[in-house]
Amino acid sequence: MDYLPGWAQTPLMHTIADAAALLVVAWLAGLLARVLLFRVVRTMAARTAWRWDDELFERGVFRWIARLVPMVVVQSGIRLVPGVSATTELVVGNLAYALMVLFLVMASSAGLSAVESLYRSTSLGAQRPIKGVVQLGKLLLFIIATLVIIASVTDKKIGLLLSGLGAMSAVLILVFKDTILGFVAGIQLASNDMLRVGDWITMPGAGADGDVLDITLYTVKVRNFDRTIVTIPTWKLISESYQNWRGMAESGGRRIKRALLIDAATVHFLDAAELERLGRFRLLREYLGAKHTELAEWNRGLGEAGEQAVNRRRLTNLGTFRAYVQAYLEAHPHIHHGMTCMVRQLASGPQGIPLELYCFTATTAWDEYEGIQADIHEHLFALLPEFGLALYQQPSGRDVRAGLAASAGARTLAEA
Repeated sequence: MDYLPGWAQTPLMHTIADAAALLVVAWLAGLLARVLLFRVVRTMAARTAWRWDDELFERGVFRWIARLVPMVVVQSGIRLVPGVSATTELVVGNLAYALMVLFLVMASSAGLSAVESLYRSTSLGAQRPIKGVVQLGKLLLFIIATLVIIASVTDKKIGLLLSGLGAMSAVLILVFKDTILGFVAGIQLASNDMLRVGDWITMPGAGADGDVLDITLYTVKVRNFDRTIVTIPTWKLISESYQNWRGMAESGGRRIKRALLIDAATVHFLDAAELERLGRFRLLREYLGAKHTELAEWNRGLGEAGEQAVNRRRLTNLGTFRAYVQAYLEAHPHIHHGMTCMVRQLASGPQGIPLELYCFTATTAWDEYEGIQADIHEHLFALLPEFGLALYQQPSGRDVRAGLAASAGARTLAEA
């Protein structure tokens, strides 16, 4: 070292040179770790059929592990640098330890994300997501890491920090209120299988009517059918009611529950000519034959009273139409015949007599369901005149104009 100038041979310069050498060694060690981990792991991941190594690599677990190596070198080598004071050694060692804890927690967090991704790709993961639990685990990891880092940097014991946190418990409960509520709600949702990703839910209070996209510790994300996104707090799904349509989707049938409003003025008894005309309907032949036998026996039992039409039982056009609709639904290829299928008459009101179709389609696909429902009702709308029936419809402007025109024409004829 005699060739160096005198100022470069001082103890301070030796300390600086050794510290710089330590940093260079730490950087080289980190570079070597990254090269080895990235190349070896990437080669192994490409050759194996396992998915877990791909997930760990893509989530950056090995990148955070590689960053641990320089900190280990610095913490271990700082004591070997001559001329470093005990205070400097303690500060640098604590900072390196704090960074090691941070990188280790980041690697653990990435590992948890990889586990959640692998679990979500399974059939059970699609039914019972664990994203909320994983997020809670990450939160606990970061809280513990924060305490360890603060204790390391300040050279204080964790017990003292925890005692201070105990005094601030009320503030902590207020700050982490949503976390606590979300965690409890997530456990209830998962344990009771109340909600899954992909479920169609309806929650009018939150403006939600669509498919569940994601379930997290804090929120449940729903994509409505108008393509808007609604975010609902997880705890709200426990404290308030919502409708889950999963049962409908799993049953294989979707309900049709819609009424035809029959004009009560068009309901009447069928005469012989109408019975003969309706006998052409294939779906009514069995019904008309059975009813003819039943009514004939009933009316014969009346004796002389049966000679009066008011005492006899007769078929009505509405009852016959109801029988036709029932037979039509039972023979329809797109109606689920393993579920309830009936045509019922509801209480009449100001808008006529409701004749309700209550049945289930053989598919749960929305577009197919709407098409089947529309085809059935369009067929029945067009067939009503065959039974002498008409739908109730409130008078429109056209009806009023036609009525006024007819009234004006009648006055003109009367005046003439």
